[in-house]
Amino acid sequence: MNIKTMHAVQGVCEQRHPFASSAAQESLFVDAMKENINWHREQSPFYRKLLEMKQFDAATLTSIDDLASIPFVPATFFKSHELLSVARDDIKLHLTSSGTTGQKSQVSFDAWSLSAGQKMIDAVFEHFGWNTPDVKTNYLLYSYETAPDSQLGTAHTDNFLCKYAPVASAFYALRRTGAPTTAAGGASHEFDVFGCIEKLQHYAAEGLPVRIFGFPAFLFFTLKRMRELGLPPLKLSADSLVFLGGGWKGNADQAIAKHDLYARIHEQLGIPDLRIRDSFGSVEHAVPYAECAHHQFHVPVWSQVIIRDVRTLKPRKFGEAGFLQFLTPYITSVPAQSVLMGDMATLYPGESCACGNERPYFVIHGRAGTSKNKSCAIAAAELLRR
Repeated sequence: MNIKTMHAVQGVCEQRHPFASSAAQESLFVDAMKENINWHREQSPFYRKLLEMKQFDAATLTSIDDLASIPFVPATFFKSHELLSVARDDIKLHLTSSGTTGQKSQVSFDAWSLSAGQKMIDAVFEHFGWNTPDVKTNYLLYSYETAPDSQLGTAHTDNFLCKYAPVASAFYALRRTGAPTTAAGGASHEFDVFGCIEKLQHYAAEGLPVRIFGFPAFLFFTLKRMRELGLPPLKLSADSLVFLGGGWKGNADQAIAKHDLYARIHEQLGIPDLRIRDSFGSVEHAVPYAECAHHQFHVPVWSQVIIRDVRTLKPRKFGEAGFLQFLTPYITSVPAQSVLMGDMATLYPGESCACGNERPYFVIHGRAGTSKNKSCAIAAAELLRR
């Protein structure tokens, strides 16, 4: 078996409408999951043993409801194990997500998985009208300034997102100092809040659209410092875009409600609410989730979401909170097609969102437990305390 014979997997990944909803689409997704499971069963000794232990046969999958029976791998497992379903020579990109002292999640991507994931982001940006190849744009990146060989997942994502509008100039909020460290990215970083303020002032005067990507905590602390300094609000181009990701994590005690943050962004930077969105994703499950116009995370066609009870791990109904589980058939390099996250969430039917998207959406409540494992956002949070 190879990707050329996995017709359902290719069919799912080639869908360009991120939020298509139909019985045919669901049937195709089920077939794709069966192909993907059989692929990893053949290629990964670990996954084959997992299926045997759970006495699971992909042939039993006949409907979208059956997906809950697929054995899952906890996201934390990737922090202590490197799993591969392809030859090491076939790996094109190796990404990690870690904190300053925490364990790293390690996920590798072969050419197919990397290309499929990037095309998903292409489709999302096209769907929301954010692909503007003829509009020169300034960037403020609330992520790590990277070295050429950086393997940090968040930095890779933010750099990739710059391709949808030509870069006039770009500024990293987390500047490399050059000092060696165990922190994510391989070098120490410092949060340059005054550099961010200066760039925003310059961008406002220049008048070009501005795209702000990265951790919301750093954007909030920039706005907070501007207010503390008595600086007047700026008026960035109405075509600017704020696309955040990574959450507050280690700064949860200072986090403000999402709608309050968006209101602050509009008040101090002049960017309309429609152009302010959050995103969700991880290296363990690299399917892109972007907020709709009403700020909900609808599940795209390339994935399915299950919420599991924190005690029994049984699937929960719409409106009931539990562990967040992601399923996707696209990744062939690592057996990460069914991953149980450490996040708490609730799933809702699509029609309960006023945006008109029929796909279900989930609401994140935060990270479960008190683990000392740290993500990229937590590592970034520590920079604010230096």
